[in-house]
Amino acid sequence: MKCLEKGLVAWFTGLPASGKTTVASLVKEELSKAGYRVELLDGDWVRKTINVGAGFTKEERERHLLRVAWIARLLARNGVIVLCSFVSPYRDVRKKIRDIIVEEVPFLEIWVKCSVEECIRRDPKGLYKKALRGEIQHFTGISDPYEPPENPDLVIDTERDPPEKNKEAVLNLLRKYGIEV
Repeated sequence: MKCLEKGLVAWFTGLPASGKTTVASLVKEELSKAGYRVELLDGDWVRKTINVGAGFTKEERERHLLRVAWIARLLARNGVIVLCSFVSPYRDVRKKIRDIIVEEVPFLEIWVKCSVEECIRRDPKGLYKKALRGEIQHFTGISDPYEPPENPDLVIDTERDPPEKNKEAVLNLLRKYGIEV
């Protein structure tokens, strides 16, 4: 096991079904094989375990994501590489997340770019169909906005590039922070 004095937080942001967790999972697998301590905090898992009942209004999302930021910071300051996979649609909330984390460890914003049309086509959970029928309120990309990052540390295009290529792009970014894989 490779023990880092301090880890870092790589925050994957993008529309629902853009491929955030798919790429983050591949990155986690590579980092784990290389002997690093790594955690993947995924929106669905956090909402089922740590933050049960978290809602989807802007205020509820902010409260939910700031809690995640504190957890990620705590893990990272203890030598864990933390991969966070959350829609996190609002720029101002992502700035607050960054501000919390960079007090102690590096924060990397990774924009998982994918058109809403492609996300609707993928729709693995059928959520876009429900949102388009009006059955889900505050659904990012349909009834709520997604504000793309203005200066992300990395943009990966999951509509054009396969998951393996996007994984390599993330690993190349991590190498700049001394993570050898």
